[in-house]
Amino acid sequence: MSLQACADLVDRGDPDRFAAVMAAPVSLRARLWPLYAFNLEIARAPWVTKEPMIAEMRLQWWRDVVAEPGARAHEVAGPLHDLIRVAGLDVTVLDKMAAARVWDVYSEPFEDQAAFDLYLDETSGGLMWLAARACGAGDRAEETVRAYGWAAGLAAYLRAIPVLEERGRRPLVDGRPEAVRELAARGLEKISKARVGRGLVGRAAPALLAGWQAEALLRQVVADPIVVAEGRMGLSEFGRRRRLLWQGFSGRW
Repeated sequence: MSLQACADLVDRGDPDRFAAVMAAPVSLRARLWPLYAFNLEIARAPWVTKEPMIAEMRLQWWRDVVAEPGARAHEVAGPLHDLIRVAGLDVTVLDKMAAARVWDVYSEPFEDQAAFDLYLDETSGGLMWLAARACGAGDRAEETVRAYGWAAGLAAYLRAIPVLEERGRRPLVDGRPEAVRELAARGLEKISKARVGRGLVGRAAPALLAGWQAEALLRQVVADPIVVAEGRMGLSEFGRRRRLLWQGFSGRW
């Protein structure tokens, strides 16, 4: 029932990742639900209140969940700790995922491009690496998986720009169209470099299904960076389904 609660949370709050899990082998889904449910909880923690201190306390609560097995009662905590134990996940990565979300609490911009890059690595890169680890990836695959996760996170982040701006955030270090195009091009470069190490990922490829839209979305931005500011990034429903099915069946990303 706890795993089902995690699946239900992801279904309601993160439909793209829910679709990605449903495209993965049944045997691996139980390894992904707790991670994606945890990610959803920390991603929305900064937005459920206008009081920064309360938002930070919510994030700290989740960091305590990670650090203290059994000390916090929550429908995600039990399955998450079971997964940490069974898969040997690095709790430091989980902690950094939650800590990075403190940026979402406040309206200050990223200090510089390096800070933005680190945010994507510790949130999206860290999540995808833990998912791959849970699905059986070895240590040598970390750099490859994190690069692909960074690019997938960038695509999702660029789609969220209009909403972030509506909420008073300054989401990009440089929001000029040419800078946005360059940023998207960097994401595509990371995908290309990650594919060189595809063999290192092996059987853990289903963990990378969450990035199935990334390449197409980033190519949209390179072709016309104005789609970001205008909120026009996105694939047709047919295109989304086709890409997910192809990646799920082929195991290629």
